[in-house]
Amino acid sequence: MKIHGNENLATSPLEFELSAFKRLSNQFWSLQIGGWSCYMAVVFIAIIRPQFESPDFNLNGQIINLAVETLSGFVLSFIQWLFIQRVIHRTLQQTLIMSFLSAALLGLIFNVIKLACYKVIVHNQQWNQAWNMLEFGGWLLFSLATMFVWTSVFFIMLYNSKLQREHEQLLIAQSQAKDAQLEMLTYQLNPHFMFNTMNAISTLILKEENSTASEMLDKLCDFFRYSLRATKQTKSSLKDELDLLQLYLSIEKVRFGNRLKVNFDIDDDVLQCVLPNMLCQPIIENAVKYAVEPSKEGGDIFFTASKKGEQLVIEITDTGKTFEDVKRKGFGIGLRNTRSRLEVMFNGHCNVDLSHEHGKGNTVTMTMPYEVYNE
Repeated sequence: MKIHGNENLATSPLEFELSAFKRLSNQFWSLQIGGWSCYMAVVFIAIIRPQFESPDFNLNGQIINLAVETLSGFVLSFIQWLFIQRVIHRTLQQTLIMSFLSAALLGLIFNVIKLACYKVIVHNQQWNQAWNMLEFGGWLLFSLATMFVWTSVFFIMLYNSKLQREHEQLLIAQSQAKDAQLEMLTYQLNPHFMFNTMNAISTLILKEENSTASEMLDKLCDFFRYSLRATKQTKSSLKDELDLLQLYLSIEKVRFGNRLKVNFDIDDDVLQCVLPNMLCQPIIENAVKYAVEPSKEGGDIFFTASKKGEQLVIEITDTGKTFEDVKRKGFGIGLRNTRSRLEVMFNGHCNVDLSHEHGKGNTVTMTMPYEVYNE
């Protein structure tokens, strides 16, 4: 996630991700060290200790071999942990299949290491000397069982952490989206907006253009009604977002007439895409305020939305002065709000970019995953 500009951005929810990862990492190392220490103790008590009375028993060799066996298992289980971390974000079925296939492979490697070290360290033989299928198979069952146990534990840990993280992020998203929507509602109802709209209605009444004034007042009521209803939601479709924009622009069109020119270029296949509700309205409002209102000739606003790969890309361009020229505080608030809401909804898999073409005008580009809205 990035926003180009001079605004100071809010703290990212990624800090929560880092905190959760640190806790999980601490749990892993505690389990890893404790588990393999127990493995060493169990093997010593169950396998090595009963051989003490054997005439050809090699205690030093057995101890060294056990240490090498435990260390190799420690390394292999760590590799498995890293692998499951990489695939845990796939579907449950894919994760299970890939995890236990890798466990079988690592179990086979673990078995080869164990048997080879046993031959070399304990019996001073070549690593592959006098192997037979019965011996190899007997050892293999234990090796596979060991890796499967570790895989099961790691899978439960990581999958539980994933579910917990998604649940907590959902709660954060709902809370932060609600706060953002309330802030947005306050922003929409600011005295400047109310004054200009009501002043335009008053002027129409004085000109005895009562039907136009009544139409504008109806649209203003519809806009406020939509805004209030939107505070009860966290997301909407792009089609609903465009309906709101058309309602807002129809109000502003009464004020600015031909000075306000808006061009929409929307691909049909993105109309049902999901996005945070009322996401684009503050960006459009800033474009009207800083590109259309200050100029006697007015200005143009271009709104485009399209699908690029698996991404929804929305671009809002105006022909006013650049962000740096006018030091737009309102624009900075709008961008911070947009960035925060997108990041929460899409878990950071999004981008907000403010750019300028030839030193004039501003383009806000928002990129987010292409997802169909389901009510």
